[in-house]
Amino acid sequence: MQPPSASEDPDLRAAVARARPQLVELLTPCPDWLLSTCQRFVPEAALSSLAGISEPRAKTSLLLDLLEEAGPAAWKHFAQSVCMEYDLPLDLEVLLMSSAGEGNFSQTEDAGRDTRVQSSGYDMLPVPKGSACRRRHSGSGSDKDAKQRRLDSSVKYRHLLISSIRQRYGSRREAGAEAQTQPLPFNQTFVNVVIRESKAPRLKERAEKAREDVAGAPEAEECADTAVKVSDLLCSEAPKHTTKVIFLFGKPGTGKTRLMHRICQKWAEGVLPQFLFTFLFEFRQLNLLKRKLTLKELLFEVFLQPEDSPDAVFQGLLENAQQTLIIFDGLDEFAANMDVSSSSRRGPALTSPVSISQLFADLCHGKLLPGCTVLVTSRPKRLPDFLLYTVSVLAEIWGFDHEKVEEYVGHYFRQHSFRERAIAHVKGNTKLLSMCLIPALCNVVCICLEYLLLKHQMSVELPQTMTQFYIKMFLIFLNKQQGDCAGDEETQLNCNKKAILGLFDLALRGLEEKKLVFYDGDIPEDVKEFASLHGLLTVFEVKTSSPCPEVGYAFVHLSLQEFFAALCLMVSRRVDKNHLKKKFFLKSKWTLKNETKTEFMETFHIFLSGLSSRECRTFLALLAERDEAWVQEKQDVILQSLKKLAATHLSGPKALELCHCTFETQNPEVAQHIGSLLNFKYEFKNFRLTTLDMSALVFVINSGQDLICLDFAGCLVDTDCLEVLAGCKNVEHLSFRSRRCGDDFAAALSKGLQGMGSLKKLELTGGSVTAEGMTSLVQAASQCPQLEEINLQGNRIRDPEVKRVMDLLSKMEKLKKVDLSKNHLSLNAVLSLAKEGIACQNVTGLCARVDTVIISFSGASGKVRRSSDWNLEENKEHVTPTRHVNLRLQDHRLSSQHAKMIVAILQSCPCLSEVDLSGNKLGDEGCSCLLESLPCLSISKQLNLSENRLSVTGICSLLKSVNTCQKVMEVQVSLCHDTAVLRFREDREFASPPPREEPVLSTDHQQHGEEHQTPPTSQRIRLTDCNFQASDLRNLWAALKGCGHVSELDLSRNHLGDEGLLQLFQCLPKLKMLRSLKFHDNQISLNSVFFLAQSLTALQHIKTVSLSLGHTQVVHLTFWERVRSTSRWRRGSLAHPKQEAKARCFSLRDCRVGAEDVTRLCQMLARCPQLTELDLSGNSLSDQSIERLLSFLPSLCHLTILSIRKNSLSPRCAVSLLNSINLCERIRVVEVRSCENAFLHLGASTRGQRTSCRLTGCAIGEGQVEELCSILEQHGRLAEVDLSRNQLGDEGLRCLLDHLHRVPGTCSLNLSHNGISQDGVLHLINAFVTSGNTAEVQVSLCSKATLIIKLTREDDPRKILRLAECNFQPEHLEKLFLLLERCTGLTEYTSSNNNMTVQAAERLLHSLRKDLGLLKISIEEPWVCTERVMNLLELAVQASGNVTEITICKDKTLFQLVTRFPHCLETESVISRLSLYKPELKHSSCQRLCEKCAQLQELRWSHVELHEEEAEMLVRILLRLPELKVFGLTSSSASPAGIDHLISGLQNCQAIEELNLGYMKLSSAAIPALVLRLCEMPSLKRLILNHNSIGDDGCSRLAEALRKMHDLEEINLSHNQIGDPGLINLAAVLLEMEKLKKIDLSGNCPSPAGGEKLMEALAHCKHIKELLLSRNGFGDRTAGTLALCLPHMTSLRILHFQNNNIGQAGGLELARALVVCELLEEISLSENDLGEQSVRALSQGLPCFKHLRKIDLKCCGISDDASKSLSLGFRQCPSVEEIILSWNALGDGGARELATALPKLEKLKVLDLEKNRIGACGATELAEELAKCPEIQLIRLWDNPVPKGLAESLTSQDPRLCFSFN
Repeated sequence: MQPPSASEDPDLRAAVARARPQLVELLTPCPDWLLSTCQRFVPEAALSSLAGISEPRAKTSLLLDLLEEAGPAAWKHFAQSVCMEYDLPLDLEVLLMSSAGEGNFSQTEDAGRDTRVQSSGYDMLPVPKGSACRRRHSGSGSDKDAKQRRLDSSVKYRHLLISSIRQRYGSRREAGAEAQTQPLPFNQTFVNVVIRESKAPRLKERAEKAREDVAGAPEAEECADTAVKVSDLLCSEAPKHTTKVIFLFGKPGTGKTRLMHRICQKWAEGVLPQFLFTFLFEFRQLNLLKRKLTLKELLFEVFLQPEDSPDAVFQGLLENAQQTLIIFDGLDEFAANMDVSSSSRRGPALTSPVSISQLFADLCHGKLLPGCTVLVTSRPKRLPDFLLYTVSVLAEIWGFDHEKVEEYVGHYFRQHSFRERAIAHVKGNTKLLSMCLIPALCNVVCICLEYLLLKHQMSVELPQTMTQFYIKMFLIFLNKQQGDCAGDEETQLNCNKKAILGLFDLALRGLEEKKLVFYDGDIPEDVKEFASLHGLLTVFEVKTSSPCPEVGYAFVHLSLQEFFAALCLMVSRRVDKNHLKKKFFLKSKWTLKNETKTEFMETFHIFLSGLSSRECRTFLALLAERDEAWVQEKQDVILQSLKKLAATHLSGPKALELCHCTFETQNPEVAQHIGSLLNFKYEFKNFRLTTLDMSALVFVINSGQDLICLDFAGCLVDTDCLEVLAGCKNVEHLSFRSRRCGDDFAAALSKGLQGMGSLKKLELTGGSVTAEGMTSLVQAASQCPQLEEINLQGNRIRDPEVKRVMDLLSKMEKLKKVDLSKNHLSLNAVLSLAKEGIACQNVTGLCARVDTVIISFSGASGKVRRSSDWNLEENKEHVTPTRHVNLRLQDHRLSSQHAKMIVAILQSCPCLSEVDLSGNKLGDEGCSCLLESLPCLSISKQLNLSENRLSVTGICSLLKSVNTCQKVMEVQVSLCHDTAVLRFREDREFASPPPREEPVLSTDHQQHGEEHQTPPTSQRIRLTDCNFQASDLRNLWAALKGCGHVSELDLSRNHLGDEGLLQLFQCLPKLKMLRSLKFHDNQISLNSVFFLAQSLTALQHIKTVSLSLGHTQVVHLTFWERVRSTSRWRRGSLAHPKQEAKARCFSLRDCRVGAEDVTRLCQMLARCPQLTELDLSGNSLSDQSIERLLSFLPSLCHLTILSIRKNSLSPRCAVSLLNSINLCERIRVVEVRSCENAFLHLGASTRGQRTSCRLTGCAIGEGQVEELCSILEQHGRLAEVDLSRNQLGDEGLRCLLDHLHRVPGTCSLNLSHNGISQDGVLHLINAFVTSGNTAEVQVSLCSKATLIIKLTREDDPRKILRLAECNFQPEHLEKLFLLLERCTGLTEYTSSNNNMTVQAAERLLHSLRKDLGLLKISIEEPWVCTERVMNLLELAVQASGNVTEITICKDKTLFQLVTRFPHCLETESVISRLSLYKPELKHSSCQRLCEKCAQLQELRWSHVELHEEEAEMLVRILLRLPELKVFGLTSSSASPAGIDHLISGLQNCQAIEELNLGYMKLSSAAIPALVLRLCEMPSLKRLILNHNSIGDDGCSRLAEALRKMHDLEEINLSHNQIGDPGLINLAAVLLEMEKLKKIDLSGNCPSPAGGEKLMEALAHCKHIKELLLSRNGFGDRTAGTLALCLPHMTSLRILHFQNNNIGQAGGLELARALVVCELLEEISLSENDLGEQSVRALSQGLPCFKHLRKIDLKCCGISDDASKSLSLGFRQCPSVEEIILSWNALGDGGARELATALPKLEKLKVLDLEKNRIGACGATELAEELAKCPEIQLIRLWDNPVPKGLAESLTSQDPRLCFSFN
């Protein structure tokens, strides 16, 4: 008995070997049972070998060896005993039975035998009878029988599965298919496809990705480059009892379904032994199942029913789930909804029927058959969410590669003699080869190629597109079936026209209904017969819910159904153009993600696009039986849709899909249009591009005319694609970013670069390219003449061939940049790049910073030379290199040992601009080496040695370089921040190669002949944050003494202290050019303050000393420029400052100083000549300290301003500050604000100068009044006393009024916001009445709380009282009237909103009397606007005296009278005159009006409503008054008849001098009557008709009237719609109006031509003073003409020319011409885009305007560039009061320039900077300078970007700064 061996039965031998490891594990714990079993079959002698073995596992293994050697019979009985004794896993039981010969599992059956595998008799398996051995791990006998039945049933079902799968997918089926003479489409012979596995363990969510088209696919960067086998995917490890989900995706036609059939076939052949059971489900058939199923029903009823015992089989399946493979093919074809979100909330139930979706989800989640393997295939699409998180293995089917294509073609043509010719034809055609990489298309190509080669055609012409191939294949099938009798295409199509069209309709209907499988009744018989005959439909058995299966039909491939459906749309007469447009749903296919109408239409739109080509027109016309014009109309619909889609925003996959559609059309015009619209949109991220994709892309790009950018980020791009890409001529920027781009990729890319003639930028980043790949790439790139940039970031180029690479790069004339960052270059490589790079004449920079390496090139054309070819000695006189090289070696690896090498590199380049060696380890030694060589180096900008571990020794070396190298302009060092930078002055003499080093003579030895030598330029030294120690100071000061040319020295933050400052000042005599010294944060004490104050006195060249000892110490000194006595720069020739009398400033802030300290400080400062500014802000000065300070004011004889800000000031202290006006007669302004800010402004002592005192918000109360008054009484030159916002109250006011008569001279007293009541006001009025020196009182008790008293001399006739919003009650009014009765000297009384009724007004008018002269009475109350004019006139009659003026302004609720005293009674003649026209006047109420108004001179009414009675009164009485000189009726309403009546009444105004009818809506129709009346006004001087509708006709008529009015001085016709005709007629009249002084024509509508005529006429008005021509849109032409005329307007004082569309040209001419108008007081050029040049010209002319008061340049586009010239101009305008620069573009720079001008503008009151770009710095500068300008009232900064907190802080310090509208 021989054991089973490989020679006898290799399968049995293999079964024993596979079962052995599990048997050892199982039987080791049971040695006794195994030994007793072996004793029955193994000889005793053989068992003796066990004696020496004690280890159980070894003993078990030896016993199994002995049983195997005992022969097949012994092994058979042993295997049967094990199976009966133990509960074994099903796979182990099967293996044991196989090893015992109990089942034939051979994989080499003959093709002719019956494939149904019969059981070898498991039902007859002999069981040992009467066996003494009992099962130790099993239950009762019934359990043994059940197990045996399950085992038998499972084995039988497995054999049944194998038989069934072999019948469906086995070799017999293939053999039968190959035997057919008719080639079925897509029935290709199987050739292994290329599969690539993802590295990602599971899919990630793609829902938020832009690439929704391939959301189910993995990121391309996650895929490995190595191909894998199917067996490797299926054999991958997975945790026990964990379901393994394998997801295979692939584009249409890549062979997914064919591969699944192949897997099933191979399993049936035993190639996949790890699976006992395999099931295959196609989703297209699962679509037909509408009812819910259990898992058991799915497996048995849908796939294969067991012959018996289904429950036992199903139980066996559950127990052996890990050996079960379930395949789901075509997930993309599943029509039902995959939303199974509810599955997570319920447990799986084997017996509960669920939907197919739920079954699929539960299997994937492991809720059913946990541990099984689920294999899913799909086209790329968005997958259900649950699948995204359950996939264990992810892979993509790529289709064929070139080798597979050749294999497939060779196999297809294996029986043909032209096999090699066919292979050569496919391989020789790039486009054809690209198509063949898709297996389905490869099959189609082979079918077409075979047909043409069989026709014995010498020249084979295959179709160009996929659509054309499908058409050709379809015609071939028709032709082959009909054989030799077949005619031409038309005949073939006509023979089966009905069936063909029916097939097309079936295809379209199926796609629309999401139906891929059809039942027998769905297909017409003729269609069924035709399609089956030609192999276009497959027939199969469909399992449904019914007992009997049905027959199903499906197209042999989904793409074929899509092709036929597209044909249906194009040839069907039922489909019109609109319907076709809706069906071409490419856009909706992209946007919809979940439930869409396009699941099964992956290539449908591509076929539709292909059918729109010209080549398909004849074929379509034959099918449709229509002419080609009809077909073309449909084709145009598709083409237009494609064009529109190109105009939308497209992601990479969408743009690519559009390119496919465009390629299929083969239409150059469409491709060119789409290519131009897709320009700059070619960006592809994280998906694979096939050669077909690249072909379509190149086709579209080459068809366009624009240069484009191609960006492939993380995309899989085969080298085959690069061959296609090489033909792309319009690529300007090519970028690849992928980890799998290595040297092979670079080599393949290099081959195609030369063909890209337009390429400017090449990027190959994030890959694995090495030095070898870089060299080949650069060598190829050197042949690209337009290339400007090469980016090789993130590769593996560690040690490139530097010399060769740089030689190649130097030949690239237009190259600008090469990026080698993130390549981990070695240090030697970096230094070599630096050496070779700067030697290359087109290199302009090298940056090596940690992992960044960038080489910059000039990009200049022309031949370049390497510097090694130069002969410097011969060319240094003639050659001056123009290039500048920036070298940055921030590599962190350079140390002192590399210093000499660096110097050598730097010396080799004569044109260095910036050298940055920061971030290295050079140390003092390395830096010193570099600095010693500095005179020999040509660096024009800066040398950066930061972060190089410098010490104080290194700093001293730096300072020495300032002396030895005259090129050094600035040294900036900070040891704490590890900063060390040297900056050089850019001078051409340093750009050339350095001359030979010559000895430098000191200034002591310079000869007298050098007296004309140019002094060296100043230098700046900044040594900050260095933490110098005491031991460092000697060396430091010694080094500083040698820096004789330093102009700025900054030693801040060094902890030098008082001693350091003292030592520093010992060096100052050596620093003869020093202009600025900063010593911030050096921990100085108050002793240093005194030292610096003393130094300000001792050292005359100190200009300013700014100190602060707060949290941040500030010590900043500036110095005057010192000059030498002669032009020689000789040592010891230092002279005095240029001018002895130089202003000086001393500022001490944030320092706590006591009274004694103040005394000591002031004693020192008193000896300081020319001290003009003293700032002691924030020093917590006490009252005593301030008094000490004030006592020294007389000694500070040059002081102009004393500032004490941010210092708490008591009321007593405020009074002390006020008293300073009596201590020092030079004080001009005392200003104390808010109890914390005080300013004393001083000036020269002149007799006429007056003093202003402002103590606002100082909490001054009644207790300080007496002292305050005593101070004021002593000063005889008061101009203003402002005590507003204090706490005086009524009592304080009384006390003040008691002393008021003692205050000498004329002044204004402001007591606003002091809590004054009505009683206080009445007391004030009483004082006003009785006081002889009170000229004016102004009171308002509203929110403004105004109270102003103006004192004057005794002989001043003015007596003015203004009361507003005092909320008087009747008792107050009565007291007021009694007081007013006593005031007979009153000249003006104004009452505004004081609760005064009409009756009270009458009482007031009776009370107001005057001895002699005029009295003006104004009443503003709400009832004025409601009372009729007649009532108001009756009120006027109540006034005493004769009324000379009546003003009624109802919009302002103003009623105003001017009366004359004494009352004149001689009015009889006037009444008699009026009685001639209306006798009843003698006895009417109008007689009193006539009496009162007999001397009426001015009558002004506004916003009144003229009723008939008022109009009659106006015309018949008032206008007839003989002394009436001014009449104004504006903005009033009257009927047209009333207007005519009014105009006719003007004929009686013989003495009128001013007529104002503005805003009366007068039209041109009213002008003729007005003209007649104007001719009767010989005295008229002012005619105001603004804001009417006079127009051209009216203006022309007026012009005729004006021709006779030679005395007219003012004309106002603004806003009257006057155009050129009217304006030209008016201009003709102006030539004769020599007395005209003012003309206003703003807001009309002339053209530039009319404007020019007007300007020419105005030139003759030599006395014109006001010219108002705004908002006319004149433009530059008119502005130019005005500029020519201005020299004739020498009296011009006001010019308004805003918003006239003036540009830079007109503005420039106007600005230059304005200088002749020296009397100008107001200029407005706002809202014109003047431009910078015009503003500068205007600024240069400003000094000519000595009388200028206001200038308005709002919204003129003024920026910081023009601010300096404006500032200089404003300083020379001594009279300017208001400057408007709002709505411009002024920033902090502009604000700074304006701020410096403020102290020079002595009369400025308002500066408007609203809506500019001024920030925190600019606002702070303005606030600083505003403190020095007491006369400025307001700086408006609305709507500027100033932080809110800062704005509030600045406003609190100075309320004159206004940041918001209140």
